[in-house]
Amino acid sequence: MSQPEPEDKQPKLPLEIGAPTPFSQPWQAHAFALVVALHEKGLFTWSEWADALSGSLKRPDVAADGSDYYNCWLSALEGLINSKDIAGTGEIDDVAASWARAAHATPHGMPILLNNDPLAS
Repeated sequence: MSQPEPEDKQPKLPLEIGAPTPFSQPWQAHAFALVVALHEKGLFTWSEWADALSGSLKRPDVAADGSDYYNCWLSALEGLINSKDIAGTGEIDDVAASWARAAHATPHGMPILLNNDPLAS
């Protein structure tokens, strides 16, 4: 019976594969969670999501190295929300702008709430 190789002799995984999370930025985890939450609310099926994401990933302008994977994720989500008449592109853009203003107005370390948007009514 052979002995396992010492840990320092074992092949190393690339950093991105060996990392404890598939997300390189917090917003990516939030985008992932948003898709799961909307699916759980019954706004779309996993098949609908898979089709939307697949279509987004097959666009000719997608980076071959996968570096824009979560941008494709967001594009697929926006397209699915729009196609199912959940919200239009203008509404999505308005919420994104409100979120950006709220983030800018929120003190460091505090949760970002849309109510923190200085233009919120």
